[in-house]
Parts: sequence; C-alpha cells; structure tokens
Amino acid sequence: MNKDQAIGGVILVVFIVICVLYVYAMFLSSPEIAMLVLKLTGTVAVLGVFGILGWIGYTLATTPPPPPIEELEKEIEKELEEIKEEEKS
Repeated sequence: MNKDQAIGGVILVVFIVICVLYVYAMFLSSPEIAMLVLKLTGTVAVLGVFGILGWIGYTLATTPPPPPIEELEKEIEKELEEIKEEEKS
C-alpha cells in the first residue's frame, strides 16, 4: 500500500466515524444536543456558501480586466506582418 492509499484509507475511516457520530447526535442523543448539531450544521453550511461567494467577489475585484479586443487585433496584425516579412527574406 503506497502513501496515497494509506491517506485515502485514513480519510475514509474518519469520514465513517464522523457520519456515525452525526447520526448518533441527531437521533439518539438528547434534544438539546440534536438542536446544537443542527445549528452547527446550518452555520457551517451558510458560512461555507458565503465564504465561497466572498472569495469569488475578491477574485473579481482584484483581477485586472483583459485588454480590449482592438489591442489584441493590432497585436495579431503586427505579428502577421512580421511573419510575412520573414517569409520574404
């Protein structure tokens, strides 16, 4: 078993343990603990969604805009002229 398979096995075992604990906390524990688990689950879900939205907003705000199409067309025409001049030589 290589390192990646061992890590995958550990992740699988941790996943199974967390799922069993979650089901236990939701259905087999006191109503107070079940409500706390629901609140934590909802909080993590909402923070995760808004965290992703915030990351997207930050990325859009800090990424420079692409050059206008006119500049790209000029560059392409210039490169084509250079290629034609090289072919004539």
